[in-house]
Amino acid sequence: MCSVRDHWSEYQATGAEVVGISTDSVDSHDKFSRKYDLPLRLLSDSEGKVRDLYGANSLIPGRTGRSEFVIDPQGRIAYKKVRPMGLFRPSDEEVLDAIRAAQAG
Repeated sequence: MCSVRDHWSEYQATGAEVVGISTDSVDSHDKFSRKYDLPLRLLSDSEGKVRDLYGANSLIPGRTGRSEFVIDPQGRIAYKKVRPMGLFRPSDEEVLDAIRAAQAG
């Protein structure tokens, strides 16, 4: 999330809506967002329904893998990358390229 914050102007330039989702509580999100001065919304998926729907599961049962999704203007998944172990951070440039490609159709 801090990397997204640090590249926020690039994300904004795409016009895409960028949100973070995890199974953490709303209170936890509020604290995290304030602590790291995040410009994007964080959504709580406390029951894991979104995680399960999008197949963003970790190798650890009941946990969420570090994932990025780009939804195109027609509501379809145009890009999906799930890291079940979360060892590597997402590439902002890769995600930004996927956003631009989805917008181009």
